Amino acid sequence: MKPAKSPLAATRCGNTEFRWGERTYVMGICNLSPDSFSGDGLGSDIEATVAQAKRMVAEGADIIDVGGESTRPGTEPESIDAIDDELRLVIPAIERLAREIPVPISIDTYKSGVARRTVKAGASMINDIWGLKKDPRLADLAAEAGVPIILMSNQRDAPGEDIMPEIISDLERGINIALRAGVPEANIIVDPGIGFGKSLEQNLEIIRRLAELKSLNRPILLGTSRKSAIGLVLDLPADQRREGTAATVAIGIANGADMMRVHDVKQMVRVCRMSDAIIRRRLTGD
Repeated sequence: MKPAKSPLAATRCGNTEFRWGERTYVMGICNLSPDSFSGDGLGSDIEATVAQAKRMVAEGADIIDVGGESTRPGTEPESIDAIDDELRLVIPAIERLAREIPVPISIDTYKSGVARRTVKAGASMINDIWGLKKDPRLADLAAEAGVPIILMSNQRDAPGEDIMPEIISDLERGINIALRAGVPEANIIVDPGIGFGKSLEQNLEIIRRLAELKSLNRPILLGTSRKSAIGLVLDLPADQRREGTAATVAIGIANGADMMRVHDVKQMVRVCRMSDAIIRRRLTGD
């Protein structure tokens, strides 16, 4: 029998401490790209972005994830050096949010040039959908700035067949790059990458087998919100996938997820609290 793993160390993010295992944390999504897959792209409307972020915080979001480039299926990743348009969207938003909301801000980017500028503007976490495959310099930046980094497993460049071993291997590679760059282990979070080159069957398998990622001994973020897998199962457009998302959130928590990345914060916070009461025996919403 293998010895039990030690509880995960807390992750400091800005003025917030994520104490893994105590409850499920909720990341609210602020998409600024006009080409957002879920139709919620806010573009350069700063007032709308601030209003949405404030509403999400009031509804229970623990962190706000801001992104300025579309990652919808079928889009090709932009050049690592093509950052001007992205910065024009995200910098003003992050500067305002850093002043006006009490929770940390994550920057959803795989480009070190964007991440460096946004960390200076007030972001305190990096969310890399390519898990350091496109721009390993993100690891150096995370180490230098002392900010946590989310490493996602992305199969768009090399679709796989035996999905869980491939995801684990992919995330191990990213973790090792981050550790070699000097990122503290407590500052590394992993995400299996629902969508992003996986088939419908593989996406469902990932949620079903999510507990296998515990072998990495890192907190797990799960992002299923409004994803195409839900649409394919239920035959529904993105704006009608709330109940399907709720099912994946509850099952994800039961299988070991520590943080959920969602569009519908109010409803998913309630799902998380109910799931935590059952799974973690946590009876308060604090």
